[in-house]
Amino acid sequence: MSVFQQALKKLLAILSESVPFTPNLTELRSELFIADHRTLLNYLHALEKAELLATLDRYAKGMKKLHKPSKVYLNNTNLAHCLHQDKPNQGNIRETFFYNQVRQMHSVNFPDKGDFMVDSRYIFEIGGKNKSNTQIKEVPDSFRAIDGIETGFGNKIPLWLFGFLY
Repeated sequence: MSVFQQALKKLLAILSESVPFTPNLTELRSELFIADHRTLLNYLHALEKAELLATLDRYAKGMKKLHKPSKVYLNNTNLAHCLHQDKPNQGNIRETFFYNQVRQMHSVNFPDKGDFMVDSRYIFEIGGKNKSNTQIKEVPDSFRAIDGIETGFGNKIPLWLFGFLY
């Protein structure tokens, strides 16, 4: 196995243990013995092109757009179960499911408040049936995608409905 393949395998293992992952490039480079941050960004890009990872960028206009992703997710929930045969984190599964379903037909970014911004307008907070509205209470066009409910009410939408988007 080449050095490149070993680094990618180790990077995927590190990321899979902590998704959604907010990258600290310095720590990751140190862990993987990579000297240049561009190499690490290329590795993340390769895993994304292979559809093993999905990156989420902060919402920004023009030149403010960041070069490193704000969050990194596994591409789909099956990978979480495959890589972590002990029980994967349910919150991670929920966010990965939502992102995987919505990003197929919509632009999705990382907002200042909430978990996801869809089409540069709608803010979504993802959670279980006891998820409160406090994080997005004052945010216009904000919704909660809630796992464990059958029907929605107000700004609560059942998470499973997002599975019908594509």
